[in-house]
Amino acid sequence: MTLRVSDITPEDIAAERRRMPRAFAGTLNERAMRAALWLLFLGFVIECLWQFDVTPQRLFLGIGGVWKILRLMVPPQTGGFLPELLGSLAQTLAMAFIGTLLATLFAVPLGFLAARNVLPNWVLHFGLRRGLDVLRGIDQLIWALVFVRAVGLGPLTGILAIAISDTGTLAKLFSEAIENVDRKPVDGVRSVGALPFQVLRYGVVPQVIPVILSQALYFFESNTRSATILGIVGAGGIGLALSERIKANLWDQVAFVILIILVTVAVIDMLSRLIRHRLIRGAPSTDRSV
Repeated sequence: MTLRVSDITPEDIAAERRRMPRAFAGTLNERAMRAALWLLFLGFVIECLWQFDVTPQRLFLGIGGVWKILRLMVPPQTGGFLPELLGSLAQTLAMAFIGTLLATLFAVPLGFLAARNVLPNWVLHFGLRRGLDVLRGIDQLIWALVFVRAVGLGPLTGILAIAISDTGTLAKLFSEAIENVDRKPVDGVRSVGALPFQVLRYGVVPQVIPVILSQALYFFESNTRSATILGIVGAGGIGLALSERIKANLWDQVAFVILIILVTVAVIDMLSRLIRHRLIRGAPSTDRSV
């Protein structure tokens, strides 16, 4: 229908005139609020840079210092300690593997108990979830510092720190996977008169096994890097060797240690991808993407 000028009444014109100032005022207020938020954000960034004494001069000097260290790293050298370094690397791998294995074993039952469709009691569910938040809310490095005082120096400290911290994280991930399972297989198993344990075994577990394996393998890869940092605070392994060489300014040996860590992580990533494809998909991987 075509609107003619003659169809517009004085009341319509008056109503439009009353609406336009309010709409313009609303748009102006939104722009002012957006500008104020941006100014607040910029002011916060500038204040942080000022308090931390971040100046172009310090940045320039820092880049120069990094470049000097990089030149001292070339070429990487073992310093005659190759067997010792390889032994420390093996210790770090064992630390990451045992810690991840323990975390996975603890996280599987906790993940089932933390899932709403398994434990409908909201009081128990809330308490368990908050307990897992405490475990994963404290960083591995802090746990390592605590266990250094509790059990002393050595790989046991790193294993406990990894196991405690990752138990909370993995249990949360597992519980979310359990809550998101497809209801049709579960209802199908329940419809034939299966017991609750059988419903979990045949209706839920087959669906979450791929998630559990994938997450465990990824955390093992991640914990290999984390175990290096834990070694610096007293957990032993390659991190301790790296820390000692940094303190002694043996930058060529530091470069070699960093290289073998990078190679190890790359190999673990490749092997974990192959294991995921074989165990989860049932066939070797043909994916060559990085």
